[in-house]
Amino acid sequence: MSNKHEYYYANADSGHHHKYLINSLLEMVYSASPPLKNQPKPRILDIGCGNGSLTNLIAQQGYEVIGVEESKSGVQLAQEKFPDCRFIQGSIYDLPYTEIGGQFDLIISCEVIEHLFDPKAIVRNTKQLLKPNGRLILTTPYHGYLKNLALAISGKMDKHFTALWDGGHIKFFSVKTLKNLLTTEGYTNIEFKFAGRIPYLWKSMLCSSTLEEAYSRHETIISQSVFNRLEL
Repeated sequence: MSNKHEYYYANADSGHHHKYLINSLLEMVYSASPPLKNQPKPRILDIGCGNGSLTNLIAQQGYEVIGVEESKSGVQLAQEKFPDCRFIQGSIYDLPYTEIGGQFDLIISCEVIEHLFDPKAIVRNTKQLLKPNGRLILTTPYHGYLKNLALAISGKMDKHFTALWDGGHIKFFSVKTLKNLLTTEGYTNIEFKFAGRIPYLWKSMLCSSTLEEAYSRHETIISQSVFNRLEL
């Protein structure tokens, strides 16, 4: 009996979270790497891109965007509906580095990390793909004391933290825990934005960070060593 679960996409519509995330996300993307006239398009990698709708929206702002998604149905829809972007089927835990190729000005992953058994994997595996001073942007549902207290008082705790959603959320981050995850993996210049609802009851938080140069060089050396052994 297989324990592999694939999140199935029936259409290429935008996710519900795009509505309250998109403005803050595009501000972060533009601040990190603005598209400039007479310059090559900044390269962005969208990890866990789903059906490609967000990948396409970002590409329309003047970026070259590659989407990586494990769901076969998601990749198929993305390729059919958004031919101006490139989509690759691959796992966050074992990114298809050879197919992705090159380094990226920016890597984004929206509302994905909360679904991962090993959330460290996404920040570790992106190290060898970022250009020097490139940035990683993660978004994830916000959790803090006041929000959790409000959920408990309102009787909505069971619904919010339901265990009955196949493929649902299994990691719940606060500002402190997400910041700790990034700093332990060598990321600095960490900035947060928040989206949806009123302050401290936000739906999601957006976090932008830069990989320390020493960590970047170390990962590049390791990566090159691995590729050299593969070629032998």
